[in-house]
Amino acid sequence: MSNTLSNVESPCVRNCCLDDKDMCLGCFRMLDEILIWGTASSQQQLDIVKAISVRKLIKAKSELR
Repeated sequence: MSNTLSNVESPCVRNCCLDDKDMCLGCFRMLDEILIWGTASSQQQLDIVKAISVRKLIKAKSELR
């Protein structure tokens, strides 16, 4: 893991609440992703942001049912 500064903006929206699977209902990160964010490399952060996008889509689709 890298301690270098990253240009990837944190997805945190300051609305932290974990569901039963340890996913934040505010930013859609998993607890382990939240914990490593500050020391993650830029590539790891980008991977997390991509995973967040997928989770948001899944959540939106499930709410339409």
